[in-house]
Amino acid sequence: MAIPEEKIPVTRYEDLNKSYINGEWREGLSERTYDITNPYDNSVVTTVRLATAKQLQETFEIARKAQREWAQSSVEERKAVIHKAAEYLHANHDAIVNVIVRETGGTILKANVEVHLALEVLEEAVNYADAIDKVQDIPSAVPGKVNRVRRLPLGVVASISPFNFPMNLSMRTIAPAIALGNSVVHKPDIQVGLTGGSIIAKAFEYAGLPRGVFNVILTDITEIGDEMLTNPHAGLISFTGSTAVGKHIGEIAGKNLKRVILELGGNSPFVVLSDADVDRAVDAAVFGKFIHQGQICMIINRFIVHKDKHDEFVQKFVERAKALPCGDPRDPKTVIGPLVNERQLQKAVNVIESAKQEGVTIALEGKREGNVLTPYVFTGVDNTSRLAQTELFAPIATIVKADTDEEAVRMASETEYGLSSSIFTSDLAKGEAFAMQIESGMTHINDQTVNDSPTIPFGGNKSSGSGRFGNPWIIDEFTITKWVSIQQQYRKFPF
Repeated sequence: MAIPEEKIPVTRYEDLNKSYINGEWREGLSERTYDITNPYDNSVVTTVRLATAKQLQETFEIARKAQREWAQSSVEERKAVIHKAAEYLHANHDAIVNVIVRETGGTILKANVEVHLALEVLEEAVNYADAIDKVQDIPSAVPGKVNRVRRLPLGVVASISPFNFPMNLSMRTIAPAIALGNSVVHKPDIQVGLTGGSIIAKAFEYAGLPRGVFNVILTDITEIGDEMLTNPHAGLISFTGSTAVGKHIGEIAGKNLKRVILELGGNSPFVVLSDADVDRAVDAAVFGKFIHQGQICMIINRFIVHKDKHDEFVQKFVERAKALPCGDPRDPKTVIGPLVNERQLQKAVNVIESAKQEGVTIALEGKREGNVLTPYVFTGVDNTSRLAQTELFAPIATIVKADTDEEAVRMASETEYGLSSSIFTSDLAKGEAFAMQIESGMTHINDQTVNDSPTIPFGGNKSSGSGRFGNPWIIDEFTITKWVSIQQQYRKFPF
């Protein structure tokens, strides 16, 4: 059903450059400001005055108070808020896509995918908003006793999201937390504060979410230190980002007995077996390596190809990679836009230079054009090398040759990470059997590694994190299980 345009406020998102605290847009109190810039041309999108640690502490106090009231809301109230927030995102779709392109450097395709994924997560939350209202009766061995199990909201969720898919990776914490009666203090990466925070806040403001239930802090670590992790009101820390930071969060959370859900780095393998259809594998490989310039945690990081398919795969993959349009992400034809900042660009360049010095074969040599890095393809890569074991986060492809299918599958797990993986084969039963041998939270047969859905258990193993997003697994993460027993008849005790 079409939404009347006059009923949905049109927003100039660049003006939402303030923190959203207790239902108000508040200027940061720091002496420092931060310019959010367009990664393609370095132009300033907007300037933010950063929030301080004191403001963050006050926000947690507000969130704790608001959560006590929100926990008493009805399932109808929670569903209505979610529906209206989704309505806002649908109505402002094109404006939001424009901001994602300008702020993240993502292509128009990527921006559309991101809004779609965020909406999927938000709309799925409606389907489990009643989880905290359900009662489960469990039989008891004690005569006359009734055991009842309920779920309670966890409390205040501290949410920290990254720069690459900021709207989607923020929403997958925010939507379930709110649907399940929690409040949220959310800190997006300041580089993408509008996409990762302000737009979502505007959607919930429009939806009529009570004040203080959802709060966005636009700031950086220099201002707030570890306050998002150590604040006593933060009952759970949800973080998506690097493994190094995730380990730091895990250490602090462990000392303070706080829950965590961590989605960290990846080194996702794309395994091409001896019986694979190479053309179909290349189709998947090009998308799964180069979408959003390779800046995705579950992007293909290593191609492990059986020797019988290796040369054909390399030749066809290089041809396709060479032809990808690179440049301005505002151009609908562009596939590869800029990396998010100079630091990420320099990291990628350093990896390339190091690989060259080590004598790794270059099947396709790219180049830096402004803030855009065009595709690189390295072949003859040793699976144990620094190049193969580094999370690249750039349009750099590494291809490893395997002598047997069994060796290819074994090499797929030879990494500290365990997020996503994929296998290409004509034998689906064999593919499924091999999938169970790869040490990753997710394996996709005859597809690439970048897959997501709000109804699957999304998450990784090993150094790729802990916990699972997706319905119904997310319910366990964001609720407390409560056992209440009712002794309905007199119970005799032995003494």
